[in-house]
Amino acid sequence: MRRTLISILLAASLCAIAALSVGCGDREPAGPDKPRVALIMKSLANEFFKTMEDGARAHQKANADKYDLICNGIKNEQDLAEQISLVEQMIAQKVDAIVIAPADSKALVSVCRKAKDAGIVVVNIDNKLDDGVLAERKIKIPFVGPDNRKGARLAGDYLAGKLSAGDEVAIIEGAPNAFNGIQRKLGFEDAMKDAGMKIVSSQTGRWEQDAAMEVAGGIVTRYPQLKALLCANDSMAVGAVAALAPGGKQGKVLVIGYDNISAIQEFMKSGKVLCTIDQHADQIAVYGIQYALEIMSSKTTPNDKQTPVDLITPDDLR
Repeated sequence: MRRTLISILLAASLCAIAALSVGCGDREPAGPDKPRVALIMKSLANEFFKTMEDGARAHQKANADKYDLICNGIKNEQDLAEQISLVEQMIAQKVDAIVIAPADSKALVSVCRKAKDAGIVVVNIDNKLDDGVLAERKIKIPFVGPDNRKGARLAGDYLAGKLSAGDEVAIIEGAPNAFNGIQRKLGFEDAMKDAGMKIVSSQTGRWEQDAAMEVAGGIVTRYPQLKALLCANDSMAVGAVAALAPGGKQGKVLVIGYDNISAIQEFMKSGKVLCTIDQHADQIAVYGIQYALEIMSSKTTPNDKQTPVDLITPDDLR
């Protein structure tokens, strides 16, 4: 009898505690959870992607009532296995959306398909996934980002105005398996061919400063009459500038970049770099996140969205 009485009193106490926590009557259902958006970038060692992350975090802070944000990046531009693993982790965590800047335009399609099959909204930013592989896998993923060929053409045209027809130039490409790198190379080629320049070399610097410095050093040694190095990102432009110093070529061989990171702005002010392209790193991820939220809300079939690119010269920094 005593044990039964204790059980009754304990049950009554628990009911009283529950009633105090929610008020009188039945417990009201909790409000819907905010969607969780995962931003998966390339190398955070590259200032461009750190700026992208900062922009995304600032946007989430200003819209904290609308969504939660998870930011991830890989150690270097070529660490495909790590980026695939990050997507797998976000699938396991059942995030609502993944906004991804893929390190490889083909290799990331399969895991992005896996995410979509799990009911996750996937938005591709910065580097476009390969259309052929997407079609082969019967998957549609919207791309939100700039026209990289157009941006490179803007920089190349500006450079051409400082050169003469027949001058020797060289291109330091991005990763050969990256759509944006391919498009930037094409944009540079468009401008140089139309202006009558002679492209004597086009080699990959794999997006990395040290690799580009080595490539640029070899090109300058082999082609002593070289007039310009067209670099597919600013990190490689920094490497190219460093390669010119030992031979006294700084200022004599013009260098252009792409991304408008702060380091390149200082080089432009000092005359070591001629121009760059601003694709607004602080906003690219924001555009992708906004589109992901829009897709979740409207349940519509997504289309690609183009974002701005702008030529930046020393005059714009004064």
